[in-house]
Formats: sequence, structure tokens, C-alpha cells
Amino acid sequence: MMDALHAEWTKLRTQPGTGWLLLAAAALTVAVGAAAAAATRCPAGGCPEDPARISLTGIYLGQAVVAALAVMVVSGEYGTGMIRVTLAAVPRRVTVLAAKAAVVTGLVLVAGALAVLPSLLAGRLILPGHGIGPAHGYPALSLADGPVLRAACGSVLYLALIALLSVGTAAALREAAAAIGVVLGLLYLFPIIGAVVGHPEVARHIEQIGPMTAGLTIEATTGLSKLPISPWAGLGVLAAWAAGALLVGGLLLRARDA
Repeated sequence: MMDALHAEWTKLRTQPGTGWLLLAAAALTVAVGAAAAAATRCPAGGCPEDPARISLTGIYLGQAVVAALAVMVVSGEYGTGMIRVTLAAVPRRVTVLAAKAAVVTGLVLVAGALAVLPSLLAGRLILPGHGIGPAHGYPALSLADGPVLRAACGSVLYLALIALLSVGTAAALREAAAAIGVVLGLLYLFPIIGAVVGHPEVARHIEQIGPMTAGLTIEATTGLSKLPISPWAGLGVLAAWAAGALLVGGLLLRARDA
């Protein structure tokens, strides 16, 4: 396993696009979060806004870059034929998949932290000037606050789980475009379907099983009783999607020829 991890780390860090994609994911997350904070206004009478969730709005787009990176770690080798060399060097295919998943997850955890912390800092600096701050009854965004800390750590874990979901999907489908399409479809189609469904209870159930709609409840720090699912349970739904994708990907990887 250590040899497989070293090999996957070497391949990933020597690819020219890896660093740029990780930087793009972090920069996009911070930029969109800051823009969302700058665009939010709250009148003097107060409004039901969640400062942490506003600051972390960029996760909605940053996750797409994370998904693309994770898919390419697997599908890129099928496209070049490098997968044959990889499987010849490490015949145990589950070990290969586990090594890829571990290396990608480690990098995404670092990039996620570099995205989430500046996003919260931007919200802390911008939102008070727009009526969402201590002067208007909102607590200051701080990691010393339990719900904010949970939102921050949970958002980093959310991005890591998106990476694992993408690795498993890529192992199952092999082709990069198809895998990225399936992952993005799973993420963004559930909220669209929930929005167009006329029945509120059905829409709530759709949000409870969607990997993005359930997983991103981890960002909420206010109005928890109104969420379709509790924050940690929502992250657990995403974890179940990721585990299912890895299981299917691992089984297909073992069953098929390279």
C-alpha cells in the first residue's frame, strides 16, 4: 500500500494541471463567497440570513472543479493507457483505487481548508457593513463559535467526499466526460427537481436524498429546525453516496480488463 501511495502521489504531483486545478477550486470558492457576501443586504429590521452559509456560497461552484480533478486522476490513465502500467505494477486493483482515493482526498482537504477559511474571513469583514453583524444582532463569524466551526470543518469534509464520489464514479465509468457528467448531474439535478416539484413534502424528501442538498446542510448555523435534514445526517447522506460509488467502482475495476 505504501508503494501504491507513493506512486500515486508522484503521478499526481508531477501532472502540470493538478496544482492549477486545486488553486482554481480554492480561488473560485473564495471569490464567489466574497461576491455573495458583498451582494447580500439586510434591512435594519433584520432578516433570516445565515452569515456562515452566505460566506460559504462558493462551495457550490468550487465542488465542480474538485470533481473534475478527482475524475481525471482515474479517467486520465484510461485515456492515455497508463492504467495498464499501473495495474501491472500493482496487481491488486482495490489497492490502486484506495491509493488514488487517499492521495486525492488528502490534497482536497488541504485545498478545502485554503478555500473555507478565507471565505469565512471575507464574510466576517464584508457582512457587518451590509447589516449582518454584531451591531445588528448577528454573532461575528469566528471558529470559536461551535456552529461556525462545524460549518467550516464540515465544508472541508464535504469537498473531500465529493472527491471520493468522483473517484468511484470515474472507476466505474472510465471515460472522463461521462464520469464528470454523472457526478455533476447527481450534484445539481436534485435541487432542480426539488424546485420544480409542486408538492412540498416530496420536494423535502428529494432534498434529503440528494448528495448536494443534503450534504451542504452542514454549512447551516441558524434555522436548523427548518432544514430538510440535520447537518451531520446530511453529510452522512453524501458519505453514503461516496461509499456506494467507491464500492461499485472497485467491483467493476476488479471485474473488467484494463
